[in-house]
Amino acid sequence: MPGPPVSIGASVIVTPGATGAPDSGTIVAVLPPVVTAGGMPLATSGSICMMVNSVTGVPYPLVIGPVGSSSGVTVTGRGLVRLGDRIPSPPGVLLVLGPPAAGFVSDGWPP
Repeated sequence: MPGPPVSIGASVIVTPGATGAPDSGTIVAVLPPVVTAGGMPLATSGSICMMVNSVTGVPYPLVIGPVGSSSGVTVTGRGLVRLGDRIPSPPGVLLVLGPPAAGFVSDGWPP
């Protein structure tokens, strides 16, 4: 979904989660090489989220999948992750909630 990019600290939800109910989490790592906006590293596919299982409370890592991020703005072949993107990432589909890293940057390319 076209929109502003996100960075470390952006909230995400995966549906269905590890035990069926949606799990929430945060982007915690952006793998190098990185591109920045406003001094923040912008998340790309392959970035890592720390999710919390909504049933058991157990945290687990989740890698953002390669399909569903930007098709036009890439960093070494990995698509930029934007506010509102819905990205298939096992165990379900990851919805990026934000906040955006830089409101003055917008990616209009389709997923």
